[in-house]
Amino acid sequence: MSFEHADALGPDLVIHIHRPAVGLRAILVVDNVACGPAIGGCRMAPDVTLAECFRLARAMTFKNAAAGLAHGGGKSVIAADPRMPAAEKERLIRAFARAIGDVRDYIVGPDMGTDERCMAHAHDEIGRAVGLPAELGGIPLDELGATGFGLAICAEEAHRAAGVALDGARVAIQGFGAVGRHAARFLAERGARVVAASDSAACVSAPDGLDVETLIAHKARTGSVGGLSGATTGASEAVVDVDCELWIPAARPDAVRADNVDRLRAKVIVPGANIGVTDEAERMLAARGVLVMPDYIANAGGVICAAVEYHGGTRAQAFATIEERIRANSLEVLARAREENLRPRQAADRMARERVESAMQVRRFGH
Repeated sequence: MSFEHADALGPDLVIHIHRPAVGLRAILVVDNVACGPAIGGCRMAPDVTLAECFRLARAMTFKNAAAGLAHGGGKSVIAADPRMPAAEKERLIRAFARAIGDVRDYIVGPDMGTDERCMAHAHDEIGRAVGLPAELGGIPLDELGATGFGLAICAEEAHRAAGVALDGARVAIQGFGAVGRHAARFLAERGARVVAASDSAACVSAPDGLDVETLIAHKARTGSVGGLSGATTGASEAVVDVDCELWIPAARPDAVRADNVDRLRAKVIVPGANIGVTDEAERMLAARGVLVMPDYIANAGGVICAAVEYHGGTRAQAFATIEERIRANSLEVLARAREENLRPRQAADRMARERVESAMQVRRFGH
């Protein structure tokens, strides 16, 4: 990221971390702290970049503001394979935590490639992390499915706005991991049929629907959705081609792009991943009448849960807050989009930016 990508909102701080002795290469972007100390996950993947980190940090600024949290946005990335041996991963996480120990305006949480155990190591080093294991007083958002629960709430309002019943709707999920599997479970409870799911290795599909609990158990046992009995197994990217009413990108950024958007056959998209749909693809989908909910409205359940945990709340309070905030924000975004003739993304950006700018007006920002 170069300075021309910065704007009036941020970033407030960018740190490159290099610790050769332990093989640590990481980046921290604290985007904006006008609403309070930034909360944002730590992502681990071999190919993470500064540009990706900045985009994710800005998404967290808007996500936290839209959710009405007293927190700004930030993000961190560690360039490494998250499947490394546990002891080696622990060393990296502990080294990373020590490196950001003095950045009091950033509270780290779990993200793709990291989990509650990683946050326990970070908390042990610097006393500042969310998404902790229950044994340390945390609300384990991945175990409970906080983000997936929020997606189901957002999907209810999106389907109502699109005039498409969620009960009986066919669902395809790209990325059957911590977010995707819980989204499948909560959507199935609402009568939706998961007809396809993918991970990095394969896609499985069944026109009459997959048994969600069987699929979850199969993935846990084998490490992939591929080879599920009674389902068709294909290449991972085949999930883009599945006929469905609801499509959920819950993997890496930019899953839906100009070069594959024409293959997508859905009426509603509710992103579980941050920046899962490019702006160009969103415009193309809107022209086709496909309703695309903004990522940081739909997938805010995890950070809402993290904020409730950070301030000493309970699991019940976290899930009640997730439902209240995501339902209200989904309705507000859809109403603004309709009244101002905007795409939902544009309406959400306006709403979130207004909230951040309002906070900047009343706080001594940039100290």
